[in-house]
Amino acid sequence: MIRPGLSVLIPVFNWDVNELVKALVAQRTNWPGPVEIIVFDDGSNEAARALNRPLAQQPGVRYHELKQNIGRAAIRNQLAAAAQHEWLLLLDSDSLLPDSQFLARYAAARSRAAVVIGGTCYAQLPPPDSALRLRWLYGQAREARPATVRQQAPHAQLSINNALIRADIFRRYPLDEQLSGYGHEDTKFGQVLAAANIEVLHLDNPVLHDGLEPASTFLAKSEEAVRNLTRLHRQADTPDSRLLQAVGRVRTWGLATLAKAALGAAEPRLRRNLLSPKPNLRAFDLLKMHWLLQLL
Repeated sequence: MIRPGLSVLIPVFNWDVNELVKALVAQRTNWPGPVEIIVFDDGSNEAARALNRPLAQQPGVRYHELKQNIGRAAIRNQLAAAAQHEWLLLLDSDSLLPDSQFLARYAAARSRAAVVIGGTCYAQLPPPDSALRLRWLYGQAREARPATVRQQAPHAQLSINNALIRADIFRRYPLDEQLSGYGHEDTKFGQVLAAANIEVLHLDNPVLHDGLEPASTFLAKSEEAVRNLTRLHRQADTPDSRLLQAVGRVRTWGLATLAKAALGAAEPRLRRNLLSPKPNLRAFDLLKMHWLLQLL
């Protein structure tokens, strides 16, 4: 039975989530009704689990460990199935709250739409570790968008990190668990909501992305995301993707074979740039185009 209130859903994989959970606990009175915080560990190592297990002793916090990793979409679907309240707040474990009014802003916005997206922000200064520069640069340039910009294409700009969703909507349209690995489960979710004519409201209520990854890890995940994008494209669920549009133009102009050869030859140079202390997002775009051309 669904009850009034808020269920905060946090999947965890090899991350200390104590700071985020404690900040949420401190803000529970800003939501008009009961608030539960559900943390599911998705097959983390023992060191990470040991850090997070004490969370189960906090009032209003439910902590559960899965025996093995089931993936980004499946873990969120399981969290939603375990939730007791009518509103779900999906948060990544490596998020930090912006201030003490985070839940209050969502509470005020919930009457305006069944799906509310808060957004993501990044530290203003680049990280001192050069290995993290690519992930920070990409986040600053491509992900940290104000609500007015995201609202111009509300379903295409949807991210399941920092998303407030009515529970009945999420359970009716769960995340696609066939999109394995990393990336584009939120793209498919946005497509499904658009097809169902479910309004998406974008709000300036960003969380800080605290979990910057080394460039090598981010590139590996990005290649997984391109594979998922290809899978969506082959299912005739073609998303509003600039990468797909760019590759489509190359193929229309009859330049696909030439582009494959040129980008294949340039791949080592592109990777060197992206792994360097001064990565260039243009090189990142070209590398993703290379991956996509190999798959189509």
